[in-house]
Amino acid sequence: MTQEEENKLIDDAYQKLINGYLSSAHRKRVEKIEKAYRFARRAHEDIHRRSGEPYILHPIAVATVVSQEIGMGSTSICAALLHDVVEDTDYTVEDIKAIFGDEVIAETGEKVGEKIANIVDGLTKISRDFFGDKASLQAENFKKLLLTMNQDVRVILIKIADRLHNMRTLASMPPAKQYKIAGETLYLYAPLAHRLGLFAIKSELEDLSFKYEHPDIYKTITEAVDASANKRNNMFERFSQPIRERLDAMGLEYEFKARVKSCYSIWKKMQAKRIPIDEIYDIYAARIVFDCPHDKDENITCWAIYNEITKIYNKIHPGRIRDWLTRSKPNGYRALHLTVMGPNGEWIEVQIRSRKMDIIDERGMTAHWIYKEGGGELEEDIQLEKLIREIDEILKNPEPNALDFLDSIKLNLYAREITVFTPKGDNITLPKGATVLDLAFTLHSEIGYHCIAGKVNHQLVPISHKLAGGDQVEIITSQSMRPKPEWAKFVVSAKGKTRLNLAFRHIRREVMDRGEELFKDFMAQNSAEINNENLTRIISTLGVQNKDELYLKIGNGDIKLSPVLLKALKPASQNLLSKLWRNSFGSKSAKDTSESEPTTSSEIDRKKVYVLKTVDGNSNYRLSKCCHPLPGDDVLGFVSRKNEVVVHKIDCPTAMRLKSGYGSRIIETEWQLSNETFFASIRIEGIDRMGILQEIIYLISTNMAINIRRLNITSNDGVFLCEMNVLVEDVGTVTKMCKQLGKVKGVTRAARLS
Repeated sequence: MTQEEENKLIDDAYQKLINGYLSSAHRKRVEKIEKAYRFARRAHEDIHRRSGEPYILHPIAVATVVSQEIGMGSTSICAALLHDVVEDTDYTVEDIKAIFGDEVIAETGEKVGEKIANIVDGLTKISRDFFGDKASLQAENFKKLLLTMNQDVRVILIKIADRLHNMRTLASMPPAKQYKIAGETLYLYAPLAHRLGLFAIKSELEDLSFKYEHPDIYKTITEAVDASANKRNNMFERFSQPIRERLDAMGLEYEFKARVKSCYSIWKKMQAKRIPIDEIYDIYAARIVFDCPHDKDENITCWAIYNEITKIYNKIHPGRIRDWLTRSKPNGYRALHLTVMGPNGEWIEVQIRSRKMDIIDERGMTAHWIYKEGGGELEEDIQLEKLIREIDEILKNPEPNALDFLDSIKLNLYAREITVFTPKGDNITLPKGATVLDLAFTLHSEIGYHCIAGKVNHQLVPISHKLAGGDQVEIITSQSMRPKPEWAKFVVSAKGKTRLNLAFRHIRREVMDRGEELFKDFMAQNSAEINNENLTRIISTLGVQNKDELYLKIGNGDIKLSPVLLKALKPASQNLLSKLWRNSFGSKSAKDTSESEPTTSSEIDRKKVYVLKTVDGNSNYRLSKCCHPLPGDDVLGFVSRKNEVVVHKIDCPTAMRLKSGYGSRIIETEWQLSNETFFASIRIEGIDRMGILQEIIYLISTNMAINIRRLNITSNDGVFLCEMNVLVEDVGTVTKMCKQLGKVKGVTRAARLS
C-alpha cells in the first residue's frame, strides 16, 4: 500500500467517526476531537499493526465504537483516540494534559486535559517488567482498570470498545495469541459488557471468542442457522401476521422482527442439554419495539400488547413470563417477555419493549444519558452506582491469589438474582443459589461473622439453607460464633466470599502470630538462635513449605515443640544430605513421572506449536484432571512453573481462568498420533428393557473392541441411566461409539461427559 493510499484510508476512517458524532445527540465539540486526533496520528506515525495497516486506524476504530455503538461523547472519543499513546510511544500523561491547555468543562469545572489524561492513564497497561512473568499481568491490569472505573466509568467502557476492535481484527494474530485473547475476552470482558447492559457488544464478543476457540463448531452452527433461514422466516411471518393486525388497530408505531440467537448461545444450549443443533427449536425470538412519546406510558403499553397477543395465542408457557418492568435487571435491562405456542405447535418467545428500552438493551447503562433530563436520579444511575460499590468492596479486600480475584469479579458480573425481604420489609438482591449466610454477609460483615441460623418465612433453618425469591428472612446471631472453614462451601455471593475470606485471613494471621511467639519462646528457652540457616533446617526436618506454614501449624497445635527438634540444628551428616538430595532431585517411579512430572528436556519455546507426544511410555505433557482432554479435542497447553505442559480443553473453566490470568504461558499444541489410550466418561440414558445392558456391553466390548473400565447403571420407574469409563484412542472413537449406542433400541441419548 502506497503512502497516498494509507492516508486516504486514515482520512476516510476519521471522517466516518466525525460524521457519526455529528449525527448524535451530544453537543458538538469537533475541535476538541480534532486536537486529540492530530496528536494521536503524530504519535503513531509510521507504526503499523501486525495486519500491515497503519496503527492509527485502531484508535480511530475504538473511538468509532465508543461514539456510535456505545453512544458516548467528545471526552470519551478523545480518550479512545489517545488510549495507546502513553503505552506504545514516548509521550506521557503530562503531554496529553498539555494538548488541551487550560480548557475547562463548564458543567464540572474540571480541566479537559486532566480528565482525558486520567482516563488514558487508567487504560494504560502495567509494565511487564514490574510484575514479572510469574505474576498475573492480566489480573493486575484488570484490577487497575476497575480501580480507575470507580473514579470514571468511561475507563472500562473504552476498554471494552478496545477489546471489541481487537477481537474483530484477531485473525492476524498467531493461534496461541488468539487462544489467550479469546479466552480472556470470554472470561472477563463479555461478562463485564453483560453487567453494563451492552447486549450487542457482549453477544459479539462471545461469538468472536467462540469463533477462534472452536472454528469448526462455529462454522457448523453458522451454516445450520443460514440453511434454516427461509423456513424460519416463513414461520415468523405466519406467527406475526395476526399480531401485526392487532398492533395496527391499537394505533402503535412499532417494529416487529425476529432476533436469531447468537452462535455462542446456541452452542451453550447444545452443551447444557447435550443435544445436536437440529433438536434446538427456539433459535429465534420475536421482538416488538414500539415508539412511546411519554415514559410514564411505557409499562401500560407493554401490558396492553401482552393482552392482545394472549387473545391470539392463549397457550402461554407459565414458567417463561418475565416481568422486567416492575424491577429491571441489574444491568438496567427493562422489557416484558412471554412465551406462547405458535400456529405450528412450537414455543416462541416474544419480547415487548419501548424504543428507549431497546436502546438501553443494546447500549447498556450508558444509554440513559441520551434521555436524562434535569437532575433526577434514574434507575440506571442507581444500578451503575451499585455495581461500582460492589466492585469497590472487592478491591478494598482483594484475594491474594490473582485468579481468585478474577473469579470474585466474574461472580459479581454474571450472577442471576433473586429478591428476598427482611422482617421490616426491605428488599435485598442476592445471586441465585444464595444462602442465609450470604444474606448475613450482605447486611454487614459482623452479622455474617456471628451468624448461627436464620428464620425463613418464620421457620428456623440452618445458615446453609438456600433462599428463594420472595422469602422473608431474619438472621440470628451469637457473639460467641466465629467463621468456620466449612462455611466456604455454602457462600456463593461475591460479597460473602470476599468478607469470609478476609475473616479467614485475619484468623490465619492471628494463629501464625501465636505460633511465631511460641516458637520464639521455645528457641529462647533452649538458647538457640533464630536465623535463616536454623529456620531452613527446621523447616526441612518438619516437611513444611515455609516459615508461615511452620508458624501456622505451631499455632494450631499440629506441630509440638520439643527438644528433639533441636537435633535439626546440628550439621547434617553425609547420609542425611544424600537422603535430602534424593528426595528433592532423585528419580521417581514410572507412575509418579507420568502422573505429575512429564519429561521436558529443555525450556519450551512458547512461540512455536508444541507437539504432544509419548516416547517409550514417557509423555512430554500432562492431561488436566479437570476436563480430561482426548486427542482430537480443541486443546491448549499451559506451561507451569516447573516447565511442564499441562493440556486443557480450550473451553475448560480452568483453562479460561488461566488464559485470563496467565496468558503469556499459553501455547498452541497439536497431538502426535500414537497407540496410547485415554480415559473417557460416557453417559447413556434410555427406556429400560430386558437385555439392554447386555446389548450395550456387547456393542462396546465386542463390536468396537473398546475396553470398559468402570460401569454404573441405575433404573427407576422404567428409565435407566448408565455411566461408564472407557479407554479410547481419540475423540473420534467416542463420537462413533455414541452414535452407535444411539441406534440401540431404548437408548434415547448417549454423550461424552468428559
